[in-house]
Amino acid sequence: MSNEIYMAGPWITEFEEKIVLDAVRTGWYGKNAYKYVELFEHEFAAYHNRAYALMTPNCTSALHLLLKGLDIREGDEVIVPECTWIGTAAPIHYQRANIVFADIDPIHWCITPETVEARITNKTKAVIAVDLYGNMPDMEGIKAVCDKYKIYFIEDAAEALGSSYKNVRAGKFGIGSVFSFHRTKTLTTGEGGMLLVDDENLYQRCKFLRDHGRQPGSYYVTEITNKYMPSNLLASLGYAQFKRLDELVEKKRWIWHNYQQMLSDVDDIALNPEPDYIFNSAWCVALVFGEKHKISQEQAMKFFTDHNQPSRPFFYPLSSLPAFKNFVSESNGGRLNNPISYDISNRAINLPTALSITQEQIEQIVQTLRVMLHY
Repeated sequence: MSNEIYMAGPWITEFEEKIVLDAVRTGWYGKNAYKYVELFEHEFAAYHNRAYALMTPNCTSALHLLLKGLDIREGDEVIVPECTWIGTAAPIHYQRANIVFADIDPIHWCITPETVEARITNKTKAVIAVDLYGNMPDMEGIKAVCDKYKIYFIEDAAEALGSSYKNVRAGKFGIGSVFSFHRTKTLTTGEGGMLLVDDENLYQRCKFLRDHGRQPGSYYVTEITNKYMPSNLLASLGYAQFKRLDELVEKKRWIWHNYQQMLSDVDDIALNPEPDYIFNSAWCVALVFGEKHKISQEQAMKFFTDHNQPSRPFFYPLSSLPAFKNFVSESNGGRLNNPISYDISNRAINLPTALSITQEQIEQIVQTLRVMLHY
């Protein structure tokens, strides 16, 4: 068995192999053609106490479906965190709407009610809160701001499957929520996503938009829409993984707790937080170096590379990326408007959190950190 340390990756067992093999053998004709899609959707919705679920090819397409279903359009503004993956913001651009960047909290690295409210204008139509790295923001506070201004509250729970806020599972918040099943996530289908909603009309609209705008069960097309239908084969893997979700989340938390314990004597660093009202599924362990260490993200990643160990950058501020240059202005994005995002990102990395990682490998990573920090 290889002792290579991987940055990210799934945990697949014979149970998943058995379910996927059944889909390969039987999942093509009649009612079986979408058997695992429908099973996965039904049980995933029930787990999150949502009325409806729609599986999609990836999380980005799930969010795009939701924005289309909510009729977000050209000229509208949608607020997103500065620090998140591009998949949170790209669907806004697909709809020709304007992306507005809000600063993050220095502790949980998510947007706050205050940073959201500071960005609201008369063109704001929605706020997308991201549960970064399994962390969760002040959901009640953000919802109150959205209710005050009568704008949509959307939860991007791509990184937080298994997390909860005040005993309410990530994915239950807002008019709709989305999840990712990318190969790096806790639960994987290789690529894949899920949209959860409670409103029946919104669900029916998104379901219609998911399959080329054709009438259910027919080939009669009434609108030109996207093709975001899922694969039954990939759904079979997702369904099998979902049956093992508690085990997968437990392993992620075990990884996170090992890093915490092994680094407990190191001053002025921060890992994913877990206040008493949060259960953190810790999809990916992030580490922020305190200012006294004088270590940048770039320096830390180079040190890991030099020691033949993987790492990942903490999400770059979106407004710092060339892809988003047309959305940056004196009042939107940038270091002056969102200083916490720029500061945290510059001092933070992601540590290896593959579900294959062993305690010995975590010890190796921690030893590298100790050498770098002179501990």
